[in-house]
Amino acid sequence: MKAVGYIRVSTEEQATQGVSLDAQKAKIEAYAGLYDIELIEIVIDAGQSAKSLNRDGLQRVLGMLDSGKCEAMVIVKLDRLTRSVKDLDWLLENYFADKFSLMSVSEQVDTRTASGRLVLNVLMSVAQWERETIGERTSAALQHKKSQGEYIGGVGFGYTVTGKKLAKTKEFKTVQLIQRMRGDGETLTAIANHLNSEGIKTARGGKWYPMTVSNIIKREDRLQAG
Repeated sequence: MKAVGYIRVSTEEQATQGVSLDAQKAKIEAYAGLYDIELIEIVIDAGQSAKSLNRDGLQRVLGMLDSGKCEAMVIVKLDRLTRSVKDLDWLLENYFADKFSLMSVSEQVDTRTASGRLVLNVLMSVAQWERETIGERTSAALQHKKSQGEYIGGVGFGYTVTGKKLAKTKEFKTVQLIQRMRGDGETLTAIANHLNSEGIKTARGGKWYPMTVSNIIKREDRLQAG
């Protein structure tokens, strides 16, 4: 059987370091050798989220299946392919129900059999249930902290958290300057240029840009509204 391997990492750091990519590649190659699978290529999606199927590497793999270049797809783990039951259902219906095979090294899933397809669906359903349960617990914990008056958001330029409360720092005067200039009708570019000309640095010690200024303004609007 001819197959294409597919590996994915979600962050640019993982993509650059290559540790996870190399580990996935080694596992796929070992799996192919064990089960006498002709591995024609290993396609990589580096720094890509599993939230969508619209990934260059994955779309290329599906194209290889459609064109008849291979009959199967090999992955190290199901979450490398997708984290969505809905997307998995689509892949099963359009590719791996009967036309092509999907093989996962870690879960020992092989969709060439009905039992393999059943196990695949069960595993993905359980995985989604776990994610939703964790999300619910996290949301409840955050709401409890908020009800106790604790600040639970991110700490931006001009702020710090003191005693679980959001407090202003000396840099907040720059935030006020931005708001005042914007209120006077200055453009985002003009505000950024003024801050840079005054030698004022961003939170990371860099230059100001129109988008940076815009983010400050939007954040302040959200804080005032909420």
